[in-house]
Amino acid sequence: MASAILPRSTVRSLSRATSSFASRSSRVTTRCLHQTSSPITVSILRHRPNAQQWSQKISVPAATVGRRTMFIQTENTPNPDALKFNPNQRVLPESVSSSFLEYLSPRSTLAPPHPSPLAAELLNIDGVTSVFFGADYITVIKDSATLWAHVKPEVFAIINQYMLSGQTIINTVEDKAGESGQEGMEVDSLAYDENDSEVVGMIKELLETRVRPAIQEDGGDIEFRGFHDGQVLLKLRGACRTCDSSTVTLKNGIESMLMHYIEEVKGVQQVMDQEEEIAMKEFAKFEEKLRQQKGPTAAPSTVGKGSLDYVE
Repeated sequence: MASAILPRSTVRSLSRATSSFASRSSRVTTRCLHQTSSPITVSILRHRPNAQQWSQKISVPAATVGRRTMFIQTENTPNPDALKFNPNQRVLPESVSSSFLEYLSPRSTLAPPHPSPLAAELLNIDGVTSVFFGADYITVIKDSATLWAHVKPEVFAIINQYMLSGQTIINTVEDKAGESGQEGMEVDSLAYDENDSEVVGMIKELLETRVRPAIQEDGGDIEFRGFHDGQVLLKLRGACRTCDSSTVTLKNGIESMLMHYIEEVKGVQQVMDQEEEIAMKEFAKFEEKLRQQKGPTAAPSTVGKGSLDYVE
């Protein structure tokens, strides 16, 4: 059988077409294989966004973060009706020479010499009876009939608002009429006085170094009211003022220590304000009435006449 003879020009055209098709098929095959294996061979940065990419998209102002992360510590005290709030910044202005200020009524928050908008708002909360400002803490006292679950959130929100906004906590105004609306002495009662006797100086030093830090830790403070006939006259403030364990604090703590170090000290008495004396006497009458109803074997309360020494 005779074979067909193709011209050379035809053979060249066929060989070029064949090589071009093979090359194109190779590229298509390679591209298909690459696309099939993309989950394994592609770059991780292309399909797995990292934290850096998200941080570039979401920007939070530094001031907002600072406000949201402010921390106010709340501490319980030996007095179940008192809570201590630590805002981690100074509360009393440097211009106030007293170590504390105590507000016992709404009127006291407006009266000179140190009216306080913060104390006014706190005393406006139902159940809150007094507000105590220490150098760097705030103690809020409520009545025994109110639960902390109803009071604490509002107290915390008000304190937090004042601390974040930088609002004035305590103002200082001139006391022209001589009316002192706040409980607190213009001069710290435990401060050194060159006119003090040696015994009084030692009493103040012990109270300042040994007693005051512990009482301030419990959300209160202490005032020295004098030394007469061997008796040290003291006044408890803040959480300690209405605490049932104040008798133990005075007798088993302060009195024992002072008598141990200073032989001239024969005892410790707590000074009562006129309103407190009336309240104590009324409570003593009520306690006596209950004792008569229950019988002579009834256990006495921790507070009342006879359980806490006081000065008339």
